[in-house]
Amino acid sequence: MRLRCGLISSFLNRSIVPAGISCPDDHLIYFRFLGRVIGRALFDRQLIEGHMVRSLYKHLLGWPITFEDLKALDDEYHASLKKLTKMDDISMMCLDFTVTEESLGVRTERELLENGAMKEVTNENLGQYLEANLKYRMLERTKPQLTELLLGFFDIIPEAAMTIFDANELELILCGLPNIDMDDWQANTNYSGLFEGKATYNCQVVQWFWEVVRDDFDQEMKARLLQFITGTSGVPIGGFSVLQGNDGNIKKFTIHGVDTSMYVYPRAHTCFNRMDLPNFATKKELYEKLKAALAMSAVGFDMD
Repeated sequence: MRLRCGLISSFLNRSIVPAGISCPDDHLIYFRFLGRVIGRALFDRQLIEGHMVRSLYKHLLGWPITFEDLKALDDEYHASLKKLTKMDDISMMCLDFTVTEESLGVRTERELLENGAMKEVTNENLGQYLEANLKYRMLERTKPQLTELLLGFFDIIPEAAMTIFDANELELILCGLPNIDMDDWQANTNYSGLFEGKATYNCQVVQWFWEVVRDDFDQEMKARLLQFITGTSGVPIGGFSVLQGNDGNIKKFTIHGVDTSMYVYPRAHTCFNRMDLPNFATKKELYEKLKAALAMSAVGFDMD
């Protein structure tokens, strides 16, 4: 049985809107209610018709939020921060510890720390500036809503009971295993890098990949692979032909071929549904390295 609710489905498929942006004064009670509904669904083993962004599962588990979570939520913002690390002299940007946001045509400056407007960003404190941006973007700007959501959830579920899960497992428990049509998935896959322009029947590594997924992976492993590549185990209602990136535009699943000297394990780019697949020498190596990558992705460990 799946729990269907307009409030749940409209919320779970997008990130939280910060307080003060088109929100009624009493909007926080809905987050407390929603947290209780999610907790009750977990307690009663009911499936929820909808998928949250990955960072919200991590908030429920009390796991630290990383820059990879920011990238999955807002790739453009993440890229702008990453560019700062490439600069020789960051002081040339004349930055301070503030961010400027615009809502309904009104621009507001917010300090990332106390007296942030008076603190210049330099090469020495760049790391602190990046961490402050991450904290603000992923926690502080939606802290009231997140707090109510978590309080509602833990009204039902003891916090200690969540320590046995990782974020991927929690999504599968709440939303259930997806019904993955392998023919649809394979038919709506693009190829780039070393595999670009090659028919799949002429590319041994691509053949091995699909054989492993079809024949060696059970339903749960297929769901974890989908999580690894797209950030969620959810399959669009219209199938893989309408798979979306984090910007809302259609971005089909893509296998990007790379040399093994570049990466040892497969790597995922969830913001645009791409997997970098090394040109492995054997099918066994592909199977082992792919399973290892899926296992480590649950804890956010980068093996390369």
